[in-house]
Amino acid sequence: MTVPGRRSSTFIRLLRSGFTDPTAASRLLDAEALAAVRTDPVLLDALGATADPDLALLGLVRLAEAQTPEDLPLLLDTLVAAKPLRDRLLGVLGASEALADHLARHPRDWQALVTYEAADLHPGLPEFERGLADAHDPVALRVAYRRCLLSIAARDVCATIDVAQTAAELADLATATLRAALRIASAAAPQDAAACRLAVIAMGKCGGNELNYVSDVDVIFVGEAAPGTDEGKGIQAATRLASHLMRICSETTVEGTIWPVDANLRPEGRNGPLVRTLASHLAYYQRWAKTWEFQALLKARAVAGDPELGAQYVEAITPLVWQAAERENFVADVQKMRRRVVDNIPASQIDRELKLGPGGLRDVEFAVQLLQLVHGRSDTTLRSGTTLDALHALAAGGYVGRADAAQLHDAYRFLRAMEHRIQLYRLRRTHLVPEDESDLRRLGRSMGLRTEPVAELNKAWRRHASVVRRLHEKLFYRPLLDAVAQLAPGETRLSPAAAGQRLEALGYADPASALRHLEALASGVSRKAAIQRTLLPVLLGWFADSADPDAGLLGFRKVSDALGKTPWYLRLLRDEGAAAENLARVLSAGRLAPDLLMRAPEAVALLGDPEGLQPRTHEALEQEVLAAVGRADSAEAGVAAARGVRRRELFRTAAADIIASYGTEDSPAEKDCGALVDRVGDAVSELTAATVAGALRAAVRDHWGETLPTRFAVIGVGRFGGHELGYGSDADVLFVHDPREGVDEQEAAKAAQTVIAEMRRLLQLPTADPPLLIDADLRPEGRSGPLVRTLASYAAYYRRWSLTWESQALLRAEPVAGDTDLGRTFIDLIDPLRYPAEGLGEDAVREIRRLKARMESERLPRGADPTLHTKLGRGGLSDVEWTVQLLQMRHAWAEPGLRTTRTRQALAAAHAAGLIPTEEAQTLDEAWVLATRVRNAVMLVRGRAGDTFPTDARELAAVGRYLGYPEGRVGEMLDDYRRTTRRARAVVDDLFYGS
Repeated sequence: MTVPGRRSSTFIRLLRSGFTDPTAASRLLDAEALAAVRTDPVLLDALGATADPDLALLGLVRLAEAQTPEDLPLLLDTLVAAKPLRDRLLGVLGASEALADHLARHPRDWQALVTYEAADLHPGLPEFERGLADAHDPVALRVAYRRCLLSIAARDVCATIDVAQTAAELADLATATLRAALRIASAAAPQDAAACRLAVIAMGKCGGNELNYVSDVDVIFVGEAAPGTDEGKGIQAATRLASHLMRICSETTVEGTIWPVDANLRPEGRNGPLVRTLASHLAYYQRWAKTWEFQALLKARAVAGDPELGAQYVEAITPLVWQAAERENFVADVQKMRRRVVDNIPASQIDRELKLGPGGLRDVEFAVQLLQLVHGRSDTTLRSGTTLDALHALAAGGYVGRADAAQLHDAYRFLRAMEHRIQLYRLRRTHLVPEDESDLRRLGRSMGLRTEPVAELNKAWRRHASVVRRLHEKLFYRPLLDAVAQLAPGETRLSPAAAGQRLEALGYADPASALRHLEALASGVSRKAAIQRTLLPVLLGWFADSADPDAGLLGFRKVSDALGKTPWYLRLLRDEGAAAENLARVLSAGRLAPDLLMRAPEAVALLGDPEGLQPRTHEALEQEVLAAVGRADSAEAGVAAARGVRRRELFRTAAADIIASYGTEDSPAEKDCGALVDRVGDAVSELTAATVAGALRAAVRDHWGETLPTRFAVIGVGRFGGHELGYGSDADVLFVHDPREGVDEQEAAKAAQTVIAEMRRLLQLPTADPPLLIDADLRPEGRSGPLVRTLASYAAYYRRWSLTWESQALLRAEPVAGDTDLGRTFIDLIDPLRYPAEGLGEDAVREIRRLKARMESERLPRGADPTLHTKLGRGGLSDVEWTVQLLQMRHAWAEPGLRTTRTRQALAAAHAAGLIPTEEAQTLDEAWVLATRVRNAVMLVRGRAGDTFPTDARELAAVGRYLGYPEGRVGEMLDDYRRTTRRARAVVDDLFYGS
């Protein structure tokens, strides 16, 4: 009979002990099997100390109920009297539902935790082999394996061993299990065992002595025929043994499975033979192996089978592993593989991915392995397959800063401990942090976080992941500075030779020059050097992530030399994280933006202002330019100021374009490529118009004061009028004038001619700023016609002599500078020509098609690849623009939306009017945008205009990076371009040629 109030008291005590369901716990305590101990206060306190008291109590009841009447008193007496056993047993039951299930099926196995001799504290491979010695079939092996695993888990959850020792013991147990499985397989097929020599090579975490509770055990099999046996038959026998070994460990039985044995790291992966001879392995690695395969071999360790053959294998592949860093694109290949791993994580899981996600375990392992492979060539102390041992060696050798190594060490241990506890619960292979509150609570308590386990766990996890992510970026670069900078006494530093090796591995073409730049930037005790030593590790990483790290580092040195004594510069880079990253991207993306910046380094301030990269309006630009011209003492000084504004704005536009195309750590790359192209076209066109307006004002003021004898307007045509100028485009224009009342026509014409000549001269004067070329070749009669005409002369010419191509050229005509009313009147004059009433006649259509066909055959440069020429090539800019312009001339009289100078707007209007199907419109738009971006990229990378892809490998890679292709994917880029433009050409053949 329950005493009144007794239940309430028990309920409260259970709640205080950490039980989440005191009612259910109370019922479990009333179980008959626990009658002898249910009132023992020590037991309740011990249950409350576990990771999950509810789970521990349930497991204890199941274990007690599974005991025979003879064995139950022994369990309960030992449980109450022996604190070490109680802590171990309840600790396991509170952390692992799977091991509780095992104990319920095998109720005597708890006694494996009773003895605690010296060897039990830290068992090694011999102890585990003895524990598995009596297992002669797969089921018995599973039971014996779980019994051994029980002892490891008990020491782990009681903190008798740390996370590194736990991982090492799990690897030893896996080694013993592989040996036992091979013994069972050999006993089942003695003839096969006699016909071959088979060695099992552990890879991955097993090879590195740092295994998880549940993980694929990666292996490679090496076989040789036994003496007197045909090699083919010997390898077949070895293959059968290896296959049987894998099944023994991997197949599910009444006792479940142990873990999958994965042999996919072997040469050729799943497509290659399961077992090869040593000679076959070596032939493959010497001729065909990829970089990642040598990285995997870093952890290779012979664990089972023929020990002599295993040792021969490890000895043979070791030199190949430590030569891997000399391979072309070594670092790029490793980094690309890491990015591919992250890219393949489902978006719904990336924030919970403990192993593969950013700031996860793999970030530590990749960084450490990369440093090992680079520096382990000459420093044998680094050649460890165990991550934490290798990290310690890297720190001891000066390859990693001691403070960084300590932080990384702590973070890695924490993340591995989380991984162990997550897997231990159900002995399932997972690296995802659970979402359920109760699972997080158990996980947090198992990590020793008891006050607010869920909140404390999430906070600690995010902190450690942040440390890993930061140091992963920094780890490879910081010691380079220590090689050239003054260090505190007692610090070990990277030797110049080792620093050169690392820079070369990172992709620096001239490591010696790079080291000199680092020395100039980081040496000394000045505040400038100290701040730059802080900045450079991250900057070096960003430079190395580009196609031309050397240019990035050289550019940074030049900017720092120019601005290093300016207080705001270093403060900007140190305090505004975006400014430093933006600067690194801009300096290493090509020649144009750095060249523009070097002419006025103070423009770097734009990179730290959130609004600094936004394009300015036409009104703001023109107002600034005209004000600068008005303040100048001469036309030359005025236009020099205008060109300075143009240079700064070109830099602003290029920097914004590069940063949006590359993306940053905080914001991904812009996915809307059309928006990027429009932004550049608008910005460059507007600042070109403002510059032309400034030159016009300067020329007029220098000769005539404020008023020219004739009204004068500049009409932009081609890409200028279409707001589609690129970085290297000339300004295509027409000039029109109209004599003022009372002014002689000859005088007016002479004044107009003088103004044009002076504008051209001023805009092309040799200065530090890029020239602006004005091209008037699209005027009536081309180069044979007068440079400027009156409005009446244009009207007369167009009325009598205008050709169809001239009307087509006028489709993109728009006033850009000069007399606004005159410009508007000119547009009114040409509208009937470019948008003819009732559209084009068939003769005019045939003429346009003939002209386009002739241009294709005659104007493409000799030797140019027509599939890669962005302007005149198949499906390129000319194809798309002529197709759109033909639609405009045929239908704009009836469709007002087509009356625009912009290609993409006209294409969208044609689609909206039903003149072109959706898919075909998208195809043309995609091709035009891509070709325009390639032209922009070529100018950004080379610093000079070009209509085709560069032939230089580094420049081509830089174009690829701008277009969003990772390093090593230029072939894919060219294939994509050809495929996109081929589809566009098919649409052009249909819409333009009517084929």
